[in-house]
Amino acid sequence: MSDLNLIVSIIASLFVSVGIYLVLHRSVINILMGLGLLTHATNLLILVMSGSPIGKSAPIVLDSGAQVYVDPLPQALILTAIVIGFGVTAFMVVFFYRLVKENQRTEVNES
Repeated sequence: MSDLNLIVSIIASLFVSVGIYLVLHRSVINILMGLGLLTHATNLLILVMSGSPIGKSAPIVLDSGAQVYVDPLPQALILTAIVIGFGVTAFMVVFFYRLVKENQRTEVNES
């Protein structure tokens, strides 16, 4: 594992821990921020799993003779995850807006 992958893994684990901490709060804003951090942490983990592109060539170039190519699938997964995360965040914003408008408070309660 290269140094860059190690640093990104540590950042992703920090995002996951802070995101879970924020989701466990009762405030609507904290829950939304925690979900956003969890989305970004997932994207970073997919990026780390794809490996380092250093020393690899693009898969489209056929004349280079390189045997090791960069896999484009993780980048496609990250783009898909960004779109899904945006949709979930938009849904949660509308859901929490409706919750705050009806209950006149920003705390999520059991009752």
